[in-house]
Parts: sequence; C-alpha cells; structure tokens
Amino acid sequence: MNRDKCGRINFNIMKEKRKGARSIKDIPPVILNQLNRGEIETANLTEWLAVDQRILLENLLEQQNRSKYLNNILESVDQLKKQSVNSINEAIGTGLLSLASAHNDEPFLSVLATHPSDLVRCWAAYTVGKNQALPLKEKLKRIQRFAADSHFGVREISWMTVRHDISKKLPESISILSEWSGHDDENVRRFACESTRPRGVWCEHIGQLKQNPGLALDILEPLHSDPSRYVQDSVGNWLNDASKSQPEFVTEICDEWIKNSPTKETQYIVRKALRTIRK
Repeated sequence: MNRDKCGRINFNIMKEKRKGARSIKDIPPVILNQLNRGEIETANLTEWLAVDQRILLENLLEQQNRSKYLNNILESVDQLKKQSVNSINEAIGTGLLSLASAHNDEPFLSVLATHPSDLVRCWAAYTVGKNQALPLKEKLKRIQRFAADSHFGVREISWMTVRHDISKKLPESISILSEWSGHDDENVRRFACESTRPRGVWCEHIGQLKQNPGLALDILEPLHSDPSRYVQDSVGNWLNDASKSQPEFVTEICDEWIKNSPTKETQYIVRKALRTIRK
C-alpha cells in the first residue's frame, strides 16, 4: 500500500497506478476489501458493480462513529423491490440524508462529499439531489462539485439525482445550465447537456424537450464545436434523442452548424446527431 511520509494512505498514487480487473472474479481479494472499506476508488465499471454497498456503508458508519444510522438504512434497502446497484445507491443516499437531517448532522454530509470512495460520493450526491428543502438554484450549485468529480460513476449519478427537478422546473433549469455550457471544466459542460437529454439513459424522459427541443438551444449552441470528445458525444446523443420525435428540427440545426462552423468537432457531433435519421 502506498503511503506518504506521515504514513497516510496516498489514494491519488494508488488510483493512478492501479488498473481494474475485467471480471469480478478476477478482482484481487485485497483490492475488494479496500473497496468495501472505502479506502480506494473503483477503477472501472466491473469494480463499481462488485462493491458490496451494505458492507461499505457499515464500514463507513463505524469509521465515522455513526453506527446508529445503519439499521434504518439497511431496512430501506431490504424493502426495495428491485435490488440493483443504482437503486441501492439511491436508497442509501436518501437514507443518509434523512438521518443526518433528523440529527442536525451537517458535518457528516460534508465528510461524504469528500470521501475517498467514489460510491460514498455517489451517496453524497443523492443527499443533495433528494433534499427537497433546497431551491433549484441552490441544489444545482451544490451538485456542481459532483458534476466535476474525477470519477465517471459520480458524474453519472450527479445528473441522475437532479433529473426530476430539472424536468419539473425546465425553464429555470435551462437558464441556469446554459451558463454551465461555458464552464472551463469539460465535465461541468457535459453535465449541462447530459442532464437535459430529451430521452436520456436509465431515466425519465423530458416530454417538453421531446416535443420542443429548441427550448434547450441556449445550452446546446455554445457546445456545437466543443473541443472535448466527452462533451461532443453528449451533444450528439442529445440531438439524436430529439431526432426521434422532431427529425426536421435536428436536421435544420445540424445543417446550420455545419454551414457556420465546419470544424472536425462539429462534424463529429452532427454525425452522431443524425445517425438515426440517416440509417
């Protein structure tokens, strides 16, 4: 285990040097133990799926002297009709929010948000996204740190936690997120786009954007030739979603973008956007 001069675990070094296993059975026991203890991040989706969130939760609460929270949260997890990684993740995050709020335990929520484990930070994202006491503007402000997280899992969970709020208050959401489209961090720019996709992935559709995708042009326009492939993929997928209900709109936008900005970045986005229309 890599440690600094003071004997503390150096998580950054471990994260940079370690490669994840291709199958769960190939994960070394020592790595799985560290993952379940929250000492290191998952390196890939295989490890993300392998973590036992119940064990991780128990270890976290024991380490933070909050073991009294454990049984209530596990009861909620056990009552889930569908026991998936995402449903368990949400149940734990929501449970932590409820108990921390009931005990005026704001410091504990801060610990979650900066924890070495990416899954714990996913729980932390839910403590923001599921906090109905927060106005939308404040909720999005707080979720931005998770949108900018270095870990792919946290970034995906971050937009999922606020998707319902964005859909429910679409004009206000678009107004706020359009400013994110100009952010220096590509992860934040990508969040602005991905969180508003008309159809999305593993989430509710946004009916208003399926029928009137032009509502989100303030978000999309600044990204039409974004230098980040991560952002380009999201923009292309956003428009491809829209093309399934409003193909003429998408065709017109793509033609306009290519005419005004014939860069390789724009061309890549347009190819992805039109892939359903031009099969």
